[in-house]
Amino acid sequence: MKHSEHEALSIVNKLRVSPRKLNEVLATIRRKPVNEALNVLRFSRKRIAKSVEKALMSAIANGENNHALDPDRLVVSGAFVGKSLVMRRYRPRARGRASPIKKPFSRLTIIVSERQVDETQAGTARAGKARGNKTRAGTALAGTALAGKARADKDPSEQSSS
Repeated sequence: MKHSEHEALSIVNKLRVSPRKLNEVLATIRRKPVNEALNVLRFSRKRIAKSVEKALMSAIANGENNHALDPDRLVVSGAFVGKSLVMRRYRPRARGRASPIKKPFSRLTIIVSERQVDETQAGTARAGKARGNKTRAGTALAGTALAGKARADKDPSEQSSS
């Protein structure tokens, strides 16, 4: 796997959990800043979250020590799951038969990268959020009596024609 100098990764082989369950945990941290991702993992109730947290800490340390990345600006840019080996066990059943039990292992890859934020983009994003909040608040009041009063105050000519 190729990655740029602004990325660091951590690979864990043979985690004793099914890939499906591991992917559920990874979905909660993808594209989040590493501090937020660590908090999500610390307070997760899933057993495997502790191992994912260790792998994320390793990726952060790799970025800081091997690639000279700023740990405060790191984002989880990728979190992938792959199949590893499957342990097969057998459970005795009635009439001398046996049923297979599959105990899957997973392979985990976490990629962290530095986010590049320009000052001009950050300023416009904040202004857009403020405008968005105002419009949402206006639509929330649209069906209330306060909205009718506000409309009546704005245009007195419509009020007299009613």
